Amino acid sequence: MATTLPSPPKVGMVSLGCPKALVDSERILTKLRGDGYAMSPDYAGADVVLVNTCGFLDSAKEESLAAIGEAIAENGRVIVTGCMGKEAEVIRARFPDVLAVTGPQQYEQVVGAVHDAAPMPANAFLNLVPEGGLKLTPRHYSYLKISEGCNHRCAFCIIPSLRGDLASRRPDAILREAEKLIAAGTKELLVISQDTSAYGLDLKHASWPWKGSEVRAHMTDLARELGKLGAWVRLHYVYPYPYVDRIIPLMAEGLILPYLDIPFQHASPTVLKAMKRPANEAKVLERIRGWREICPDIAIRSTFIVGFPGETDADFEYLLEWLEEAQLDRVGAFRFEPVAGATANDLPGAVPEEVKEERYARFMEKTAAISAAKLAAKVGRTLDVIVDLVDHEGGATGRSQADAPEIDGEVHLRDAGCLKQGDIVPVLIEDADEHDLFGVPATA
Repeated sequence: MATTLPSPPKVGMVSLGCPKALVDSERILTKLRGDGYAMSPDYAGADVVLVNTCGFLDSAKEESLAAIGEAIAENGRVIVTGCMGKEAEVIRARFPDVLAVTGPQQYEQVVGAVHDAAPMPANAFLNLVPEGGLKLTPRHYSYLKISEGCNHRCAFCIIPSLRGDLASRRPDAILREAEKLIAAGTKELLVISQDTSAYGLDLKHASWPWKGSEVRAHMTDLARELGKLGAWVRLHYVYPYPYVDRIIPLMAEGLILPYLDIPFQHASPTVLKAMKRPANEAKVLERIRGWREICPDIAIRSTFIVGFPGETDADFEYLLEWLEEAQLDRVGAFRFEPVAGATANDLPGAVPEEVKEERYARFMEKTAAISAAKLAAKVGRTLDVIVDLVDHEGGATGRSQADAPEIDGEVHLRDAGCLKQGDIVPVLIEDADEHDLFGVPATA
């Protein structure tokens, strides 16, 4: 009689927060899969559930706590990791039954906790899995983390206390990972970090051997080499340091996408100073004009904070005027909220909640109008679009080079039955609204 071998334990996971946390989740699951664990698509079928938390804002912490509570209610065997893991006492006070709590980047600790909670049977039947990392994104795009941590000490942010100072990866290691991702089907690399512009600073911009030559640990050099690999390359979290100007010609040449994600946060010099951010907003406007002269199709997205302590009516009006002149393509905003440990909490001049709401509404109305006008100007043009979803009813959804997944807009396609996910095709833009574009695949 044949002997039935026990199945390996199954791990469920929910990943919250930013793409950097998603990369951490992928790394954890890749290690567990390499150890023989199976993945569960739901809580009910899992032997243990991992919750990768976010701890950036108090509202994000509440979302993380809610996710932990849901996992405990549906499964009962929960391990917590991620940024909020720094506040283990808060988590255990709310949920004393969690099996373990680990902080961000503590990969070995969280993997060890899984081994303790759901040991692998000695004679378990292990399914062979393909080499390479486990991805939580669709096959055709991948996040590529180039560094961890941040050297800035912005008044509203606690990321350095959660993830430490800047720690860059070697450029050759990044490029090898990028090559593997592309070989596995990735068509778009989304470069992420806490501060992409600062990449390699801690390595003193040293060089490493690569392809018979050398590559320097510097954002410009890394972007150039990534661009040679043949996939779309999109840069996120770029601080506007002076040498960012050297990236723009790479965009004009088509090596990397004409897209910059720059967290400006505000425009008023007074508010920027209180935030402990660079406060030369006039020079930024001048540089944006220069970037557009070199690369007219460059898309600039950013995030801002309204209602920061001390922000006056004049500061806010200054911000609106700055936005009108800057004409950013995509803009998001946060209402300021205190974060435990942030120095901004102690600043005078707290803005009343109703004023925050009024400013937020006016801010979003302004940016929506700018975005709508910029999108309307694309009607009649033919743009390259990467296909994210095909609905099998003749339609498809994708993104232009100006749109990052999940945070920017989409391109909705008709007569797209011949397309498949990951295709990059020319699309004739027929219509636009304040957020999305609408078109049809262009005929040869």
